[in-house]
Parts: sequence; structure tokens; C-alpha cells
Amino acid sequence: MDPSFESAIRQFSDHLRFEKRYSVHTVRSYEDDLLQFHTYILQQFGETALAGISSPVIRSWLASLKDKELSSRSIIRKISSLKSFFKFAMRSCGLIKSPMVNISSPKAGKRLPMYVEQADMQTLFDHVEFSGNWKGATERLAMQMLYQAGLRLAELINCKENQVDFSNSSIKVLGKGNKERVIPVSGDLLLSLKEYMEEKTRHFEGAREPCLLVTEKGKKVYPKYIYRAVKKYLQLVTTIEKKSPHVLRHSFATH
Repeated sequence: MDPSFESAIRQFSDHLRFEKRYSVHTVRSYEDDLLQFHTYILQQFGETALAGISSPVIRSWLASLKDKELSSRSIIRKISSLKSFFKFAMRSCGLIKSPMVNISSPKAGKRLPMYVEQADMQTLFDHVEFSGNWKGATERLAMQMLYQAGLRLAELINCKENQVDFSNSSIKVLGKGNKERVIPVSGDLLLSLKEYMEEKTRHFEGAREPCLLVTEKGKKVYPKYIYRAVKKYLQLVTTIEKKSPHVLRHSFATH
């Protein structure tokens, strides 16, 4: 491997790992893309210095990936890896000009998100009978929060009682990237939250779990618990293939 190129990849990986603090998985993805690119250069052009890599060389690699029927999304990711790498190389490895300036990404085909029809969700909450025990109450409220507030699974599971603001009819959640957002909620959902929390006080004596939704044992709900509930109730009202908490978030956004 060309020492200058090898050194640049190593420095870039260290930059991602220690300065950007990217996950091991993310760093490995960048490294895989760069090493695949360098292997192609060695096979097609022989030893090539970092400064000798041009836009036509990169286009020839991208064309070879397309010939192998690699998806547009995968090609876009590889282009992004190269852009980040050469940007770093200009800043830290003495590269004068990036060969990526004239490289454009292909358009990725957008897949429409799967969602449950509004009438089916109406049927679920108006006509499907949830069990009358604590499990049924927790499952119903979980379904309501996922659909009526558009919460992510992690946001739902980690939502604490003190994040519900009854005076302002809202829920404050900590989302992706530790970003906080305030979600307005309907009077119907607010009433369900109030009744659940009051029943929780009566149902569980002594120290209470601060997280809002709890299992029959009074412990914080977990992902599999919610997945099972969503699948169980959605299969009663819809025939869509995917039945997951995130489908309810898509349904919230669509409706």
C-alpha cells in the first residue's frame, strides 16, 4: 500500500475515532470504503500517490460499482466517505485540491414509509378491546403515545412522569443527538396520561419507578415489551407487512 495513502487513512481513522468520537461501527464503515477504493486503484492503476488521485479515477471506480449493481444508497455513502476523507487530507495531510469537487452523487430512490390507514387506527382505539388489567392499560397508553405524539421507541421507554406537563398540554422528550423537544398533546391523550398515572399510584405501593410506562411488576418497560404489544394490536386492524413502533410514528406523521 502506498505509504502516503496508508498514512492518510490511518490519520483520518484516528480523527474520526478520537476527535469526532464516532462509534466503532461508523469508523469501520469509513475505513472499509477507503480500503475498497485503494484496492481498486492498485488493481487498475498501480501505486498512486494521494495527490495523483483525480476525478476521472474516482468516476471510474464509481462506474465499476454501478456495473456490480451496487445500490444508489451504497454508492452515495461511498462518495460521502471519500468527500470527508479528502477534505481531511487537505486540512491535515498537505493535499492541495480535493478530486471530489466535480463528483456528484446519484439520486437515491425514495421509498414511501409504511403506515397504517387512519380509519384502521380509529378502529383500533374505538373498537378493539384492550385487556382490563395493568398490562392492557400500559399497552393502550403506549399505542396512544406512539401514534398520537409520534414518539420514537426510545423516547417512549425513557419518558418519565415529570416530562408530562399537564398545564401546557405537552410532553418534553429527549430525542436523537440529545436534542430536547416539546410535543403538544391532545386532550384525549392528556386524560389517558392522567388516569394512568393516578392508577399507577394506587396500583404500586412504596417507591415508584420514575419512568412513565411500567410492566405488571412495576419495572420500566423494555423494547421487546412494546414491540410485542404493537404487533399484537396492529395485526387486528391492518394487513401491512411491517408492524412496529416506528410504523406508528410514520402513521402519526402521515395523518
